[in-house]
Amino acid sequence: MKGLILSILLTPLFFISNGQNPDSNRLNNLIEKVPQDTILVMLLLDSANQYSFSDPYAGFPLAQKALKLSKDLHFRKGEAAALNASGEAAHFMGDYPKALTLQFEALQINRKMKDLSGEVESLGDIGIVYIELGQYSEALQYLLLANKLGEQSTSLERKSFIFSNISEAYEKLNISDSALYYQRKAYEHFSEISFPHLKSFILRHMGMIYYNLGQKDSALVYYLKAILNSRISNDKLNLSLSEIKLAELYLSNHQQDSSLFYAHDAFANAQNLKLPVLEASNLLTNIYRKAKNQDSTILFLDIAATMRDSLYGQEQIRQLQILMLEEQQREQVIIQQNEKFRNKIKFLALLSVLGLFSLLTFILIRNNRHKQNANNLLKKQKTTIETTLKELRSTQAQLIQSEKMASLGELTAGIAHEIQNPLNFVNNFSELNAELIKELSDIRSMESEVGGEVGEVRSEESEDRKKRREEEDVIINDLKENSQKINVHGQRASNIVKGMLEHARKSSGEKSPTDINALCEEFAKLSYQSMRAKDPKFSAEYTFDFDAHLPKIEVVAQDLGRVILNLINNAFQALEEKAKKVGEDFKPAVTVSTSSMADYIEIRISDNGSGIPESIKDKIFQPFFTTKDAGKGTGLGLSLSYDIVKALGGEIKVESKVGTGSQLIILLPINSDI
Repeated sequence: MKGLILSILLTPLFFISNGQNPDSNRLNNLIEKVPQDTILVMLLLDSANQYSFSDPYAGFPLAQKALKLSKDLHFRKGEAAALNASGEAAHFMGDYPKALTLQFEALQINRKMKDLSGEVESLGDIGIVYIELGQYSEALQYLLLANKLGEQSTSLERKSFIFSNISEAYEKLNISDSALYYQRKAYEHFSEISFPHLKSFILRHMGMIYYNLGQKDSALVYYLKAILNSRISNDKLNLSLSEIKLAELYLSNHQQDSSLFYAHDAFANAQNLKLPVLEASNLLTNIYRKAKNQDSTILFLDIAATMRDSLYGQEQIRQLQILMLEEQQREQVIIQQNEKFRNKIKFLALLSVLGLFSLLTFILIRNNRHKQNANNLLKKQKTTIETTLKELRSTQAQLIQSEKMASLGELTAGIAHEIQNPLNFVNNFSELNAELIKELSDIRSMESEVGGEVGEVRSEESEDRKKRREEEDVIINDLKENSQKINVHGQRASNIVKGMLEHARKSSGEKSPTDINALCEEFAKLSYQSMRAKDPKFSAEYTFDFDAHLPKIEVVAQDLGRVILNLINNAFQALEEKAKKVGEDFKPAVTVSTSSMADYIEIRISDNGSGIPESIKDKIFQPFFTTKDAGKGTGLGLSLSYDIVKALGGEIKVESKVGTGSQLIILLPINSDI
């Protein structure tokens, strides 16, 4: 009888699971009837999750009720699920710091319970927040770990969700092959997926992949399917995002009316969802700007600015930085605690061995010999423990350094891709030389046969011999030119490979005496080669003005090299942009200089680009701030460089004049205890 009553009470969940948001009054009445137990927790969570896709502001309180009830009931699994649901609602509300705080807390509870499925869910939710923050490498760390842990421990729907988000992260990093591979894995079992929200999510991402591949017809089909599925399931989030993508597709095809229609519909459907409102406002601003509708342009530009401040304002960024630092410190504490526990076990084991050995020594060699051996063993044990602690600290420093410096992939992939062109030149000209040499050999053989009959040579044959000589001269000249080209392009390939290997070398995390002049020259050349690999038409003059008496200073060479590379890359990119605007009359130039002061050394990187406006000078070192077009920069390069230099006890300054150029100045202490 109790089961029948429970079934009647939970009947509304059927409508929720099919995409319909529960009626508020009916839901409240149902909550009052259900006992205050774990069943009510699951009812609240199911309702909260459904609300999140259309009105997260209504879903968040339900998730919080589930969280409070779970804590009262000591229902740890429900507590973790409620934290995840609250984090998901906060994420859709655009409160990224709160979302990450809740999801990190859920992650720790799941790990303590050893709930692998719950841990996978938390990792996936954290990964998608990092994607929306533009930190794609960090997102992949969580998503790939979720994928690895979830191979045998999670549902098909959760696997497909993780695959699709991994695909989006790779797409944002411009790694198209991996993006397509994971998106196809997400779509592989599409027909078996029962959750309509996930279906809309996967369909939209399939459309995005095909759009980026230039297959707009296929993209259009998937966008329309995603929109239809979202309307049926009352999924406002995926509906608005899919309509934005469809509007962008129509705009790229110059179908402005259709683009405007879907952009407005997306804006209307996204009123309780900050990120879709921002994207829809940006798109409408672009459409109205092209239509020269100034009033509408200003209207949606203001809305977009308001949403952007709400999502990525200074307070949000500050909270995120604090949260990430706390999470990093917490992970370090866990590592230290684990290592401390293992060391304690080793120590106890050593003590046990020592006790047994002491007993045997007491029986065999008596008291004095026993003391001597015990002291020797204790000294060895102390040395071993000190060595182990030193190795652990070194390993920890390397792990932290590896996480901070995980931006190598894109540069290495670009250089490796460009290696193919010079190597093709080498192979092609080598084959051509072989053919020309054979032809020259044949001509020489014919000349030898004719040379035996010199007395009988006719005038016509003399003409033929003259022509052959001319042909030989041409062939020899060709051989010389080909050899030069082989040498040039072979050297080019060698330089690219060398630069790639040098740049890919892992940092030890330890300071060592470093020749700053050599470091600047090495990374300036590497930066220029990278720019040339990406754009063979790019050309600029770069010169060095080094202080020959510059002292070596204690730094992590790979980290400081990263800073120099970032700053010189920015200088070359600024020159490239100015060259496109000014034309052939502009002569791009970069100068890298060093000098020694009383207590510090100065590295100055100067360019004759367009300069930095006064209004943004104070912002360029802030995380996520960038003046580049969307998709061309994350705004983290200068921020990371600033942090590295600060960690070395130095500082970075900027001097610039609009229209004339910029100078970025690195000041590093000669003697530092940091």
